[in-house]
Amino acid sequence: MNKRVVWRTLSQIMLIEAALMLLPAVISLYFKDFRTLKVFVFMSVITTAVALPGLLVKQHEKVNMTPRDGVAVAALSWIVISFFGAMPFYISGQIPRLIDAVFESISGFTTTGASILNDVEKLTQGMMFWRCFTHWVGGMGVLVLTIAILPSDKKSSSLQMMRAECPGPTVEKLVPKGKSSALILYVIYGVLTGIMIIFLLAGGMPLFDSVCHAMGTAGTGGFNVKNLGVGHYDSAYLEGVVTVFMILFGINFNIYYFILMRKFIGIWKNTELKVYLSTIIVSIGLICANTLAYGVYPNISKAFRYASFQVGSIMTSTGYSTADFDRWPEFSKMILLTLMFIGACAGSTGGGFKVSRVIILAKTAKRNLRKLLHPKSVNLVKSDDKTVDIETVHNVSAYLIIYLLIFVISMLLVSLNNFDFATSFSSVMACLNNIGPGISRVGPALSYAELSDMSKIVLSIDMLLGRLECLPLLMLAAPSMWVKKLY
Repeated sequence: MNKRVVWRTLSQIMLIEAALMLLPAVISLYFKDFRTLKVFVFMSVITTAVALPGLLVKQHEKVNMTPRDGVAVAALSWIVISFFGAMPFYISGQIPRLIDAVFESISGFTTTGASILNDVEKLTQGMMFWRCFTHWVGGMGVLVLTIAILPSDKKSSSLQMMRAECPGPTVEKLVPKGKSSALILYVIYGVLTGIMIIFLLAGGMPLFDSVCHAMGTAGTGGFNVKNLGVGHYDSAYLEGVVTVFMILFGINFNIYYFILMRKFIGIWKNTELKVYLSTIIVSIGLICANTLAYGVYPNISKAFRYASFQVGSIMTSTGYSTADFDRWPEFSKMILLTLMFIGACAGSTGGGFKVSRVIILAKTAKRNLRKLLHPKSVNLVKSDDKTVDIETVHNVSAYLIIYLLIFVISMLLVSLNNFDFATSFSSVMACLNNIGPGISRVGPALSYAELSDMSKIVLSIDMLLGRLECLPLLMLAAPSMWVKKLY
């Protein structure tokens, strides 16, 4: 690992975070909250000061960023930005415990939306904005933002970082240059966010609330500015807007690029998109039928309204809620837990195992069964009329094993709280898949405040593992990562 390259890149990322802290400072100034303003200005200066030594590090011209360097930058950058991002909460005293502040910050940047706050409305507007803004920054990816803003020192650097950070089995550039790909992604991301703000304003939501909810939806995060969340406004129109945009942000952003390039055949053939939308439609139908059968809602209109919002929120890992689904029938809750595992599309801002991986696993299982019946036949795993290479199939299988091991170990550690099984299981499921709310004691109407410090640390690590798809963070702990050269 080239430590100079890694250090310099981390310093650039910290410099960007220092600049981003000035936005909530401006919000605080607008609301005449000078105390919060001072906190963000102070932290911006401190973060800049810490970043400066790394920016002065000289690098050899012929050194390119290797895959190991990209992995190290991806893992370390999310740890660094989460720690410095927690400091405004802690220094201001609005989240007085450091562990809680770090938990909240990690939850924000990883777009998990799990919170230790029982009364969100006690936060100042500047702190509310920062809390939701972390979702927007983390949604598309900190490194993608860095690539889009800063000039890359080397040709290979941008792709190595994007591959290490971006979710999904494979990461390809939209255009030949990685920087151009990052810019395209952020333009699409920003335009969709802006359109959503306009729709929310049209429904009567205040400007500040609209911006915060749009950032939370775009990043599929789920932090609210009201204790009752989107349900505070009691508007079918606003809930409908949020539902549609949650689903849109859960789609692979390559699809939007195909729309811009008018490559509609590629969209029509996209298996992942079909499975993603079909899963949402079927889940909504099943939950509507189940909740109506048990008299949870008086009519189909209400059942559809709340079922569609919750399904869209859980499937995309956004984590918003307009109903306490912990009170739903068991069948409906099991559907939501299943959606937590599946998650959104690869290349989206959503979390979870990813629809593309589920498709590959299903097709691999089908191929193996056929092989047992017809040993001499040639059976290939195909997706969108293309053969999935054997390395990708092996990587998906390996990821599933790693995912399950992390899940089991995390659940055992969290169970030391001696809470019920539903709490331990769903809290790990919600954090590892970057969902936010679970069921029972971490349900949508409650928070993670009850959990012990050890559980919060475990779940914080799970949130980072989930956002980075496990491997970068695990590889960071490997001794071979820190060796200068491998032979």
